[in-house]
Amino acid sequence: MKPTRIAFIGGAGRIGSAIIDGLLAAKTFRPGQILITARHPDSLALWRKRGLRCTVRNAEAVRQAAIVILCVHPEQVAEVVQEIAGVLTHRQLLLSVVTGLSTATLEEIVGQELRIVRAMPNTPVMVRQSMTCLARGRHATARDLEIAQRIFAAVGEVALLDEHYMDAATGLGGCGPAFAFKIIEALTEGGIKVGLARTVARKVAAQVLKGAAELVLRTGIHPAELKEQVATPAGCTIDGLAKLEEHGLSIALIDAVETATRKATQLFRSGGPEEKILDK
Repeated sequence: MKPTRIAFIGGAGRIGSAIIDGLLAAKTFRPGQILITARHPDSLALWRKRGLRCTVRNAEAVRQAAIVILCVHPEQVAEVVQEIAGVLTHRQLLLSVVTGLSTATLEEIVGQELRIVRAMPNTPVMVRQSMTCLARGRHATARDLEIAQRIFAAVGEVALLDEHYMDAATGLGGCGPAFAFKIIEALTEGGIKVGLARTVARKVAAQVLKGAAELVLRTGIHPAELKEQVATPAGCTIDGLAKLEEHGLSIALIDAVETATRKATQLFRSGGPEEKILDK
């Protein structure tokens, strides 16, 4: 990627900070090429010490950047977009990690055609193990998508989707880590109940999920087949699996993904952030 400036709008938060750390570690960008904004100067102090250009003025950062990453919460979009809409141009690549915000809606809010790539990373981005889904808007080029892929590859795996599927990617990929954390928490408590020390139970539970995930990813074997390999006849695993089915674990997880997806589709509808922005 040729030298250029990239601006992280709201980049001092967890997701933005993790992406920046990944880009610096991968040497995709040098510190002097990165601009970062935040609401409060105190949030930028550590970044400034690391040589990044910092400001609380979003429009100022956008003016100086060829690539702009919008990484604010949905409820902050109205204020931030109003501030930067007048300085965004078609010459810039806009990457949005705002949950539930479609590229078409973002163009409508800004009031002009833009080269937008929508991204859905997740919280494992903090350890560079994100599963990021990308979808390009109608004016983004193949080169724009290639740049977005390189940026998010610095913090994990990347999948390309039609934008129609991005809310589903949010329900599964974006919200999925929280579901996994809940499973780790429950397995930890199960280990404690049968006598393991809390720290041991937590480590075992977390490594169980990590190892199982790696087995699926590396072998490509269907999870159901791997499950059958563990569940020997009349063994303890099959009894445990039967108990999970009795309590409806599978249906609960399917419902969780479906519910989270449905909420993602509603974030910028029915009086949500989109309506508030367009009314101003």
